[in-house]
Amino acid sequence: MLSSIHPLGERTRNNRWLITVASFTIGSTAAGALVGAILGLLGSALPVNLSPDSTLIAMAVVAVTAGILDASGASVPGPERQVNEHWIGAFRGWVYGGAFGVQLGVGVMTFVVTWGVYAIFLLEVLSASPSMGALIGAVFGAGRSIGLYLAARVDRASRLTSFHSRMAALGPPIRLLAGFGAVAIGVFSVVGVLL
Repeated sequence: MLSSIHPLGERTRNNRWLITVASFTIGSTAAGALVGAILGLLGSALPVNLSPDSTLIAMAVVAVTAGILDASGASVPGPERQVNEHWIGAFRGWVYGGAFGVQLGVGVMTFVVTWGVYAIFLLEVLSASPSMGALIGAVFGAGRSIGLYLAARVDRASRLTSFHSRMAALGPPIRLLAGFGAVAIGVFSVVGVLL
């Protein structure tokens, strides 16, 4: 998708890049919030009543587990489909931007490349609150749009090639760093509860 939604591509399609990306962000944030609210509501209906400290420890265990799985390179299960790029030529930018955003904001409608997606779902359930689940989901959904904003300077072919080369090279180290970051957050959370 990054190869398709950037200022150069949007300009050639007579779309405004910022409108397409803003629509994507709105769609991904709203979809993430909706999924989070539903999972938070589900969590509140479960017959388990954890104390705040126990909830934080459970959330930390989820984060650490996801981080270890990501850092180890463990294969992530999920669908093997990408957004439909044929929509790009058929619809206005705000339509496919919003639709792509919704699909990525849900988390499991396209390729799942990190265990963090499943960890987010568990965190939303553990929150046992529709409003907290919605907040977690909204942050997750908004985060799904960051890559599009990184392409803001792609206004000519040479920058597009350079951008994609950098992104491809940074993929593995970022995945490893994100895994270690999740582990660190989980460990610090448990230490904070225990102290």
